[in-house]
Amino acid sequence: MEELQEALKEKGLITSSLPEKGRCLFTTREFSPGEVIISENPYVCVPNKNKESPQSKCEWCFSSTSLKKCSACHVVWYCSSKCQRSDWKLHSVECNILSKVDKGRLKSLTPSIRLMVKLCMRRKLENEKIFPTFATENYKHVEALVSHMSDVDEEQLLLYAQMANLVNLILQWPDSQINIKEITEFFSKLACNAHTICDGELRPLGTGLYPVISIINHSCLPNSVLVFEGRQAVVRAMQNIQKGTEVLISYVDIAGSTLTRQKALKEQYYFSCVCSRCVKLGQSDDIKESAILEGYKCKDSKCDGFLLRGDDNKGFICQQCGLLRDKEEIAKITKEVKSISEKASMSLSCGHNTEAIVAYKMIEEFQLKLYHPCSINLMRTRETLLKILMELQDWKEALSYCRLTIPAYERAYPTSHPLVGLQYYMCGKFEW
Repeated sequence: MEELQEALKEKGLITSSLPEKGRCLFTTREFSPGEVIISENPYVCVPNKNKESPQSKCEWCFSSTSLKKCSACHVVWYCSSKCQRSDWKLHSVECNILSKVDKGRLKSLTPSIRLMVKLCMRRKLENEKIFPTFATENYKHVEALVSHMSDVDEEQLLLYAQMANLVNLILQWPDSQINIKEITEFFSKLACNAHTICDGELRPLGTGLYPVISIINHSCLPNSVLVFEGRQAVVRAMQNIQKGTEVLISYVDIAGSTLTRQKALKEQYYFSCVCSRCVKLGQSDDIKESAILEGYKCKDSKCDGFLLRGDDNKGFICQQCGLLRDKEEIAKITKEVKSISEKASMSLSCGHNTEAIVAYKMIEEFQLKLYHPCSINLMRTRETLLKILMELQDWKEALSYCRLTIPAYERAYPTSHPLVGLQYYMCGKFEW
């Protein structure tokens, strides 16, 4: 790890280890807002398919245009001969393996399985001195990642073991070259350490493993942000960072109550956050913020107060004007929203955008009666409407919804967060 320290030193960084946090990344100089703190190419990565981006993608650059399938394995796509050449050192080995895989088994070749197959191949190629290693780019950094195996429940462990067995069947290597127990553990490492690769508008494109950037710890009030420039992961400062400060990013969406964030972190990363934001859990400021982001609005339309559950459990009391909102009324509206949401989701998944818009506007109408104007639920509904309107190329109405999301974004995220900037950028595009 001395080589890594030397490489980081040149970038104004140093790794350290703290008993309560494990490995950390600290600055050895000052960083300005927007400045690149560290960047890293993926150790291994794969393109993904999802609802937002269902089309095939180039294995190297994740482009979805001018694609041609690899003529040998019929699994991997490339947009150009340049991308194919860039990926060939690793894919030439993978191609030979995938070409021999039974067609029925290829259907089980999920991005997670392919990522693990690539990881095993890259380690083998490094050991055989075919693939070069560097101070910031070698298998030792993957081995150093935490797996949290002792925290994983039995059902998940069984799933990882089944996935490891599938990797073994795909690779068809001798027992001396593969260890199913080790692969099982590495699936747990991927779950905790792999990153979703996004485009400039933060749409997911693929999954990549960035072992050095994985050293960076989490905070719900981060001083830095992880973005992607192509397949390269880039960590930029969101504020002025003084020398000797720990570099911190957010592992989860920081728009939400402390309880929501803590639950997400515990479920995926197996720790409880103790950042300066989370230590306020249960304090008056935290209670107010949670009630605004995820709670209900006052029944009086002229009052902008937030509601808390009354001691008698009869309803929710406005903390500004004292007006009681009956829990039966809230339950009725919530039930209506749930019912319409199921229909809206079905219409959207079937591509019936016009029907979906009508349904989501009904949801928005109910949510305006139920939630605070800066509610996360209301913000998500408007985001969905915005996406549908963009697909329908209704730019005028898309602009109006984009403007409606901005106050909620500014409430939920730091001013310098890319998501806030992206909303302003989209408004500018629509106005143009």
